[in-house]
Amino acid sequence: MTPPNQPGDRPAPDRDLFPDNTAMDRTDDGPGAEVVSIETARAGRHPYPPAAPAADQGQEDSDGPAPRVDPPGTDGRDWRAELADKVKARRAIVPMWLRSRAEAVDTLAWAGGHYLHVTGYHAARSPLYAGRLAARSPRGLARTVASFVRWTFDLEGEPIRLAAVRREDPESYLKLSRQRDARVRLRLPVAILAAIVFGISSLLLATAAPTSAQWGAVAALVALLGMLGAPADRPLIDRAVVATKVERLTSTVVIDALAALGIAEINKATGKGGRGIGFPAPITRDGPGWRADVDLPLGVTVTDIMERRDRLASGLRRPLGCVWPESAPGQHAGRLVLWVGDQDMSSAKAPAWPLARTGTADLFKPVVFGHDQRMRPVTIPLMYANVLIGAMPGAGKTFALRVLLLAAALDPTAELRLFELKGSGDLSVFESVAHHYGSGPDDDTIYACLLSLREVYKDLERRAKTISNLPRDICPENKVTPQLAAKRSLGLHPLVFAVDECQELFSHPEYGKEAGDLATAIIKRGRALGVILLLATQRPDKDSLPTGVSANVGIRFCLRVMGQVENDMVLGTSAYRNGIRATTFTVRDKGIGYLVGAAEDAQIVRSAYLDGPASERIVTRAHAARTAAGTLSGHAIGDTEPAAPAFDLLSDILAVVPAGEGKVWSEVVVTRLAELRPQIYGGWESDQLAAALKPHGIDTVQISRRIDGKQINRRGIDRDRITELVTERNRDRPAG
Repeated sequence: MTPPNQPGDRPAPDRDLFPDNTAMDRTDDGPGAEVVSIETARAGRHPYPPAAPAADQGQEDSDGPAPRVDPPGTDGRDWRAELADKVKARRAIVPMWLRSRAEAVDTLAWAGGHYLHVTGYHAARSPLYAGRLAARSPRGLARTVASFVRWTFDLEGEPIRLAAVRREDPESYLKLSRQRDARVRLRLPVAILAAIVFGISSLLLATAAPTSAQWGAVAALVALLGMLGAPADRPLIDRAVVATKVERLTSTVVIDALAALGIAEINKATGKGGRGIGFPAPITRDGPGWRADVDLPLGVTVTDIMERRDRLASGLRRPLGCVWPESAPGQHAGRLVLWVGDQDMSSAKAPAWPLARTGTADLFKPVVFGHDQRMRPVTIPLMYANVLIGAMPGAGKTFALRVLLLAAALDPTAELRLFELKGSGDLSVFESVAHHYGSGPDDDTIYACLLSLREVYKDLERRAKTISNLPRDICPENKVTPQLAAKRSLGLHPLVFAVDECQELFSHPEYGKEAGDLATAIIKRGRALGVILLLATQRPDKDSLPTGVSANVGIRFCLRVMGQVENDMVLGTSAYRNGIRATTFTVRDKGIGYLVGAAEDAQIVRSAYLDGPASERIVTRAHAARTAAGTLSGHAIGDTEPAAPAFDLLSDILAVVPAGEGKVWSEVVVTRLAELRPQIYGGWESDQLAAALKPHGIDTVQISRRIDGKQINRRGIDRDRITELVTERNRDRPAG
């Protein structure tokens, strides 16, 4: 029996490593030992031993270690995988700020402005600097002469020679004296020659040089002596720019801030024995701030960090409006992109709107809506899309809507139908370019908005037929194109329908249900037909915003809201859970919100600020462009809107349903009503009839009919109930 290994002995070799007995026992160090190449031994091994039977899996063989499952090599990777990782990790050849023309121009303009300011600052103080130099020049002269004498006579070695005298060390003193004498013999002629050259040069300059050269030489000499005579604690030049107090973002700062979030996996990673937190790219400047790419610990997602944005800002010691964590497009869920701005986004100077002074817009191209936290422009593609804007009062909702309407107004081909249902006249600046315009929360304005929605809904059918009748080579995609929109005869121009405070429309007891249905239909069908619906509300809840509308709008912009329900009503289901939370915005964050649907990922955007006077100037340009193009119509040219025809729904039902019929299906009733008043009831469906009857206290009833031997049940009206209500109403109506 082999005795156990003694302390200091080598362990017995694993003979499975040498299946062909190519090596002797490693404990045998005698003369018969054989040297075996480790590479040869490894080559004889199979990298993947046969798997154990199912019944034996999980059990280790008593004669050897558990089967090896990892591929050979130190990390199980080949050169192709390593090269692929290097390709992914390539740093950009062109800096980020040079990829965008606008950002490059802004950066160069900022740098030029900075140095122009510095130059102007010092130029204005140049007389002060000259005075300081002149005042300090005598001291500089004295220092220069003293230094020259000390160097010539080697006076700087005097303390050392005196120390040798005090130590009574004659040998050292004699050596130092001889060295001093040798230096003086060498330096004295040089000093005399320099003095002669300086004297002759001064004499020639004073007698032969022009006056300007003389004054220039004197000024240069005074400036030089003034700099030599400057006190160490009093600099000559003042600071033109106060040094920033913003702390540089470093990996240590980021790790400390993440560790303060209270996430267990991060605490494990940053604790003793943890894996740590990785940074796949260097921390760099990105616009007016710092960007850090962070690989979070296993199991931690970017959403976990976004949910604790306020804690992260506290850990970084920065205002909340400076700290913006976000995910990295195309990367794993644990890749965090942390951007920390130099200034709070709400207080930073915003770039000007590109169309504020000149130019026109084309709705078939994305329009600039605002800028992100890096001050980069953010665009919205209005064509083939619809937009929902939601916020609590005073957060900047109407200003955000105004930016999109100004862009639409600057497109001379676009038809504008605008309804502002608050009554404050926030959109009155657009009256001169609007085809339809209404302001106020009253029933007449809301009904006018409903009538305009009906017109647009009916126009969808005409547009669809026009497109379907066009040749395939002219309209290959079966949707409106810029070329088709330019042909006014086709009537396929962009149509923008905007409703501010749309909750007043959708929650109206009489018109709300129909308006919601029409808006939903327009959103679904109008996208390819050139119809754009813009909705803004300060009460984003299920009662004020129909589910069909909130679920089908493609682009959403949510400014500050108070709760999760309102957040998800605007931004979409689960937005709050995924860390897209407009509830984190404060009172100071006016105009700042989350934009979803305009890009692949959610964006933090501050809408362009255009006040009343600026908007008026832009609309004046838009009016001139429309006048030149001949596209002004409707309200803009003073056409009186056709008054809503007076009608009585109950009386109309009695007119189309004879007394002998009694109960009639709703489908039959709406068909007859459409024949009676097509301008009113055209396009009505059964549910719209039921919604219109509810304010009168009438509910539809279940009506059974036998057709072709089958019993069919549908909702309908009871004529007798309507007759009773009309009779009672007429009896209570005052005479005359």
